[in-house]
Amino acid sequence: MKRLTIGTRGSDLALWQANFIKDKLAEIGVDADLKIIKTQGDKILNLRLDKLEGKGFFTKELEEELLGGTIDIAVHSHKDLPTVHPAGLTIAAVTEREDPAELLLILKDCVDISQKLSLKTGAMVGTSSNRRKAQLLALRTDLNIEDLRGNVPTRIGKLRDEDYDAIMIAKAGVNRLNIDLSEFHVEVVDPVEIVPAPAQGALAIQIRENDTDLFEVLQKINHPETAEEIAVERKVLNLFEGGCHMPLGCYCKKEDGQYEVWTSKAETDEDFPDRVFFRVDSLEGLSEKIVAKFAADKKKPAKVFISREVGEHNYFRKALEKHNIEIEDRSLIRTFPIVNVLDPFYLKHIDWIFFSSRNAVDYFFKLKPVLPKHVKFGVAGRGSEDSLRRAGHLADYVGEGGDIEEVAELFAEEVAGKTVLFPRAQDSLQSIQKALKPDTKVIDLPIYETVVEDEIDQTHADVLIFTSPSNVDAYFADNLLDPGQQVIAIGNSTGKKFDEMGVKYILPYSPDEIGLAEAVFGIDMK
Repeated sequence: MKRLTIGTRGSDLALWQANFIKDKLAEIGVDADLKIIKTQGDKILNLRLDKLEGKGFFTKELEEELLGGTIDIAVHSHKDLPTVHPAGLTIAAVTEREDPAELLLILKDCVDISQKLSLKTGAMVGTSSNRRKAQLLALRTDLNIEDLRGNVPTRIGKLRDEDYDAIMIAKAGVNRLNIDLSEFHVEVVDPVEIVPAPAQGALAIQIRENDTDLFEVLQKINHPETAEEIAVERKVLNLFEGGCHMPLGCYCKKEDGQYEVWTSKAETDEDFPDRVFFRVDSLEGLSEKIVAKFAADKKKPAKVFISREVGEHNYFRKALEKHNIEIEDRSLIRTFPIVNVLDPFYLKHIDWIFFSSRNAVDYFFKLKPVLPKHVKFGVAGRGSEDSLRRAGHLADYVGEGGDIEEVAELFAEEVAGKTVLFPRAQDSLQSIQKALKPDTKVIDLPIYETVVEDEIDQTHADVLIFTSPSNVDAYFADNLLDPGQQVIAIGNSTGKKFDEMGVKYILPYSPDEIGLAEAVFGIDMK
């Protein structure tokens, strides 16, 4: 094959991407040169970035040269591409996706680990993405979000100059440029928590449609699984006809043979986003199903019951109140401490402490433990992680997803050969402990007990959310489900209670406020 010309923008990241493709081509025996092309997006520096991304501002000039025959390949960050290609051009291949998570880079004197995302109250965060802004404000209403333009090193430079308290950028770009971030506090924000832009982290290799020989050659560097996943995300974007003016995040990944997709959408950057989660066996019609969940005429529950109190500023409450969904929140159990003084012996030689619930965190730190300097913390989900933050500590391991067996398996690998303390409820199922390897030493510490309330009133809410097996026992000791009532179970152990009862239920991906909002929003009311 002839020597190819690769068209690229001239930023550090664009040049890295183009050279990455050049090296990939060399591996399959194809030589190429780079041609730097300046785009409108590189010239217009006074507009918000969300007005540019996805509208061709970073791609139009490359595509024109491709159509004109002066280059053979254009390399793009896939999320910059409009969802409709110019006539005569096609995406021949995509690379394996880099980590699609967001990074929150925070000046060290603006860190407050007791708060969500480790940001101090009222922090000024730089981003020009409507998607990031809407999701950040949903998690932290006190934040001040300010515009941030420039390439990755320029944005980091503006943080270094203290123009902002923190900035949010894609982890993929930082990874590719291998930037040293040691001067900042770095918070990795999981794509399940703040949903990335469609195709974030993937590169697109664009060619002329009639270059069939080149298309065949490029299949050798194509990553089919990434192509399959981002096709779902970009079709959702296309069906919403939003471009990047719309605060839309969509992330699809294949896990254990199934497809998991998170979608977050708000009307404007100031509005609270709606979210939905799907786990399916097939991609057929999936994008259309996702978009249908956001339809204005979709019938929503009128009332939701949850077996714990929900604070006034809680994410879950805000998500439901946006749609005028009434919340009936009352715990069906009470908890009491059973340890008042902590024997220092328990803490002397521990390497890890694992919390499987918020109550375990709260009751443990009420004992004012004196901890070894290098102790690490594991938690079963983001709810427990938030409680640990409020106690002034960051989690070193966070179990994601509703599958406690998988959480246990991964944690077992992490703590093999170590000593782990488990502060817990007296009636805990101890699922994590049972999964640990034989060389892991377990120190068991029951610190609170659960007591069921008597004579619990029935609820006629459309959706019932149960937060623990004890709450299930408490409610169904006196009550039955009404016809048509739907059930959401937080965590596998709660779900197993319903399995025993033969009751159908929904298991949110994550047992926290975001996961609950996704589950309620995903319900189809008859």
